[in-house]
Amino acid sequence: MEPFWIDIAEELPSIVEVYSFLNASQGGAVCVFSGITRLETNGRTTETLSYDAHKTMALKEMKRLAEVASSKWPVLRLVMLHRTGSVRVGEASVYIGVATAHRGPSFEASEFLIDELKKSVQIWKKEGFQDGTSEWVSTTWSDEKKTD
Repeated sequence: MEPFWIDIAEELPSIVEVYSFLNASQGGAVCVFSGITRLETNGRTTETLSYDAHKTMALKEMKRLAEVASSKWPVLRLVMLHRTGSVRVGEASVYIGVATAHRGPSFEASEFLIDELKKSVQIWKKEGFQDGTSEWVSTTWSDEKKTD
């Protein structure tokens, strides 16, 4: 079985499928981070998030990050899955998962992967608010927001 499951798609698989993939017989720890659309951002009611990606470049960078994580921690299996398109409140937009023999490396590698994904992977997020406004949220560029 391939140790990495990396993808960008309009829909995420079920969390059960993610855990099933990460369940390595020699592993003793599985850490999964799930990024969920929250109802409120900075006092404003969120209606939806919308994601766009340069898929070829993003997948290449995600694979690079998986390799870096595997060189720093004893990764048995790894998941990096991200949605594109519209994601409603309460729905997941990203799953990051790492299986290792012990919990410490699993936590550390997972945190590294989500932090680096947000910094360097060519995926862009736009928040749509209940008042009809929307904002592009900084991920791979400066911390400034663009409003339209």
